[in-house]
Amino acid sequence: MATPKIVLNTSRDIPFNKLVLSQANVRKVKAGVSIEELAEDIARRTLLHSLAVRPVLDAEGNETGVFEVPVGGRRFRALELLVKQKRMSRTQPVPCVVRTAGLAEEDSLAENVQRAPLHPLDQFRAFQTLREAGLGEEEIAARFFVAPGVVKQRLKLAAVAPALLDAYAEDRMTLEQLMAFTVSGDHARQEQVWEALSRAYSREPYQIRRLLTEGAVRASDKRALFVGVEAYEAAGGAVMRDLFQHDDGGWLQDPALLDRLVAEKLEAEAATVRAEGWKWVEVALAFPYGHSRGLRRLAGEPVPLSEAEQEAYDALHAEYERLEGSEPSEAEELDRVAQRLAEIDLELRALEERPLVYETAEVARAGVFVSVDVEGGLQVDRGYVRPEDEAPVEPVVPAGGEETSAVPAGGGGAVAAQPAAIAGGASVSAPVPVTGLATAEDDEGLRPLPERLLIELSVHRTLALRDALANDPDTAFLAALHALCLRTFTQRPGASCLELDLKSAGFGVQPPELAASAAARAIDARQRAWSAQLPGEPAALWETLVAFDGDSRAALFAHCVSFGVNAVHEPWNRAPQRAAHADLLAGAVGLDMAAAGWTATVDSYLGRVPKARILEAVREARGPEAAQLIDHLRKPDMAKEAERLLAGSGWLPEPLRRPLEPAAGGDAGAAGDAEGGDASLPAFLTGAGEIPVGEDDADRTEAAAA
Repeated sequence: MATPKIVLNTSRDIPFNKLVLSQANVRKVKAGVSIEELAEDIARRTLLHSLAVRPVLDAEGNETGVFEVPVGGRRFRALELLVKQKRMSRTQPVPCVVRTAGLAEEDSLAENVQRAPLHPLDQFRAFQTLREAGLGEEEIAARFFVAPGVVKQRLKLAAVAPALLDAYAEDRMTLEQLMAFTVSGDHARQEQVWEALSRAYSREPYQIRRLLTEGAVRASDKRALFVGVEAYEAAGGAVMRDLFQHDDGGWLQDPALLDRLVAEKLEAEAATVRAEGWKWVEVALAFPYGHSRGLRRLAGEPVPLSEAEQEAYDALHAEYERLEGSEPSEAEELDRVAQRLAEIDLELRALEERPLVYETAEVARAGVFVSVDVEGGLQVDRGYVRPEDEAPVEPVVPAGGEETSAVPAGGGGAVAAQPAAIAGGASVSAPVPVTGLATAEDDEGLRPLPERLLIELSVHRTLALRDALANDPDTAFLAALHALCLRTFTQRPGASCLELDLKSAGFGVQPPELAASAAARAIDARQRAWSAQLPGEPAALWETLVAFDGDSRAALFAHCVSFGVNAVHEPWNRAPQRAAHADLLAGAVGLDMAAAGWTATVDSYLGRVPKARILEAVREARGPEAAQLIDHLRKPDMAKEAERLLAGSGWLPEPLRRPLEPAAGGDAGAAGDAEGGDASLPAFLTGAGEIPVGEDDADRTEAAAA
């Protein structure tokens, strides 16, 4: 039996005014491209698909010459819009396929259901073909009614390595994974990363981005911010960008070029600073925290406001007070006032933060540190005097003509500081005669007092002064504060008769970006604030402290004392009592290292411990399920994934956790002492918690293997 042949429906050109929209069209919900955009597309390239129509019959079943449109209703509406806009004639012939068999609703449903959507890869490649044909991104976007950014994204996807595009076409890769590969244009590297991940348990897009950007520098890095991405690109540097996720400006691919540009710009800035006449200028991307300790900071005088600036300052201040006292009733007005207050605050701050002017003689012996701050701005710290650059000590010649003592230049005249005698048989340094004792009686034959007598008298006075100070707590506190301030702010402790010293431990081993930590920034800001309130000369410091109220003195005292804290672990100097006191002090001030800003990162912890510790951290913070997600990874990848998982968890390693509460009752403490430990200490700070040599070696072996 012969197979029946298919007979297609006839096609006719029917005037548009003979067509009507059929109620049998199943598309009721508006979706996809709008009628207006479709009309513009038809106007540009004419009709690409015919309409499927059915003749309208009269009561006797005869054709009326009018045809209804069950298939192609959106195209019909677009043509109708063009007619209304007088861009197409009402009698314009429209290509139509005329059908009579079956149901109109079935035709409409089949036309929509049987339509296969375009695979995204086909669209990417089609956009690429149009681009190669000479069409610009803006023109392609206009023709297909999409944003130019969408075209850029599609072209970026089409530019991925062909092997990866084939994997996407075969559904071996998701669209999100393909998007992640667009951050790099290196096809060989893309294929290498995909090959590596194909054997891994997890192939998340963020892993792909991280692997592709290894070795690159983020545009949010302070070096990139300092130089500027535009200057880097102008010098020939390449930048990887992610068009599908926020990337903080991308990744700079040439760190060596970036470092050279940073060094050149820093040196140019330093040359400008050197022209100011400073004795020395040190330049570095960043200085270690505490680099200025032991140096005296010049006070400087702020440049006074000009007449115009003073008028502007007064006007802004008056406006601020007026707006602050207003009470807007409407929300919009309230927002406007708040915004204006914030603007005025910035303008006032700019006028208040004046550049400082220093004495020429001081500039000649002082120096400057030039670096880059954490936000990528130029940081110039002026006015630091090294001890060896201080003004030389000038000898004082008494009336008798014999050189007997020395007073620092500018040290303040007639009264010279006398060293305090040490009781209890300690050696006593030679006294310093008081300058200016010579009077008219010297001419009558009176000689200066003998040295031995001066020593004995000063010993009597020292003991009496000690006794009197012990009975005057307020003055004792003030004297201690005075001595601490001399050490902390002027680096001239010898200007006090109180032999009270405060050692501030330096950090020979420094964590990365220590100077950028929240604690370091807070301490530096507090130091600058107090420095601005205290005089530069030791002679005026006492009067300044006397004028302070009790709260100010207490705050300043706490600031000075804080520099003496040393809770650094020193392998060569095990000091359990010091560690125990550090724990007590941390508990007293409620120290929380997570709240203080410490987080576990690859650099700060995770990249420097064995895999077992990484998994332990994730398990404690996020649970065993999270640890299982990364337990198969190599150590570098595991550390990076752990950093992401621990972010925001507040997890801390044992040395940074809050100290354990001491055991209740005296017996427990006695038992701890009997065992050679301290019951109030965490195990890792006591002898019992130390790792035996053999286990420590095994731990190192595991770390090296990882």
